[in-house]
Amino acid sequence: MPAQSLYARLGGREAVEAVVSDFYDRVLADDSVAHYFDDIDMVEQRAHQVKFISAVAGGPVEYDGADMRAAHDHLDLSGEDFDAIAEHLAAALDENGVAPEDADAILDEVAALRAPILGQ
Repeated sequence: MPAQSLYARLGGREAVEAVVSDFYDRVLADDSVAHYFDDIDMVEQRAHQVKFISAVAGGPVEYDGADMRAAHDHLDLSGEDFDAIAEHLAAALDENGVAPEDADAILDEVAALRAPILGQ
């Protein structure tokens, strides 16, 4: 029997939506990074993030977002900003019962995007 995908272990779309909802609640409550989302349609942003995490986790989703460098270039993000966002994602994964090894797999994928997101 094939190994269960990370997406399935997370609990599928509903579980990913719960993580993303919790994640953005945390981000928007953090004054150090919330301002990056002032002019963003958060319904669209949350849906976009659900697709991204689902794709990273091997779900049945095609992620068609913009190139990470292009999508974040205008924001002039710092390493501290990236770390704060990653910490909020880690907390949301933990709060929603994602197993540590599965959370690490997702966070490793996010960490691999650090350089392009920061324009490096």
